[in-house]
Parts: sequence; C-alpha cells; structure tokens
Amino acid sequence: MNEQRKIEVEEVTEVAPPPKARVSDVAETFERKKDYLAGFLAQKPAEPAPVEPGGDLYEAVIEALKEIYDPEIPVNIYDLGLIYDVQISPENHAKVLMTLTTPNCPVAESMPGEIELRVGAVPGVGHAEVELVWDPPWDPQKMSDEAKLELGML
Repeated sequence: MNEQRKIEVEEVTEVAPPPKARVSDVAETFERKKDYLAGFLAQKPAEPAPVEPGGDLYEAVIEALKEIYDPEIPVNIYDLGLIYDVQISPENHAKVLMTLTTPNCPVAESMPGEIELRVGAVPGVGHAEVELVWDPPWDPQKMSDEAKLELGML
C-alpha cells in the first residue's frame, strides 16, 4: 500500500492581531474578595477519630503498652520495638501485633496474656487480642532512640 499523504498549504498575507484583554472589561463582571485565604485559614484541622493514631483511645492503648516492661531489659515493650501494630476496630476492640526478642524468651507464655489484660483494662476498650508473630524477626534497630539511649547504644 503506497498511500501518499498530501499536506494542504494555505498561504496568508496577513493575520488579524488577537484582541487585548483590558482590566476595565473584567472589573465589571468579576469582584475579587479582599482576603481569598480567609475561609481556608479559618478551618480547624480535623480531630483524629478516637480509634486512629493520634486519637484518645489509640493513645491510651499506647500508654498502657508503655507501662509494660521486659523483665530482662529495663525498657518498656513499646520503645523496645516489640509492638509491630495496634489496631482498634470501630467497636473499640483492640488488636496488638507483637513479637518477642527471641522465640526462647522466658516470658513467651505470660507476656501476651499480660498485654491483653493491660490493654483490655484501658477505659473504652471492649476486648483486647494479642497476636504473637515471629516474622519479621525483632532486631535492635526496631528500638526507639529513647530505648537505645537507656541501654547505652547511642
């Protein structure tokens, strides 16, 4: 298929200049507000839901976790990096995903039960569940800076 394309060329001798915008033409139909950011700046940031990070119930659960200390290391389990996730359902049921420093940890049987009791005792929490996981494995890099400082690692 040898199909040839033709490009049509139109010769012009002169082009009319586009009309110029005049501020006086626009001023009659458009009125700008004095402070166009007033509405934006007056808005208050949305409060986080109680069950989301930053919310009252979520933060209360985190504070309860910070009161539980590893018996071998003088650092709370939250700053030690043993808590991987905290989820709070709309029904205010808390689920804590955690690990231990090693699978042979002497508190492997008692620690999850203690966490369930402490988190379940937080006012507003309906039910607490702890899931113990080994993947990803815990390592010292998961510790907060406060914990590292406490243990002389910084």
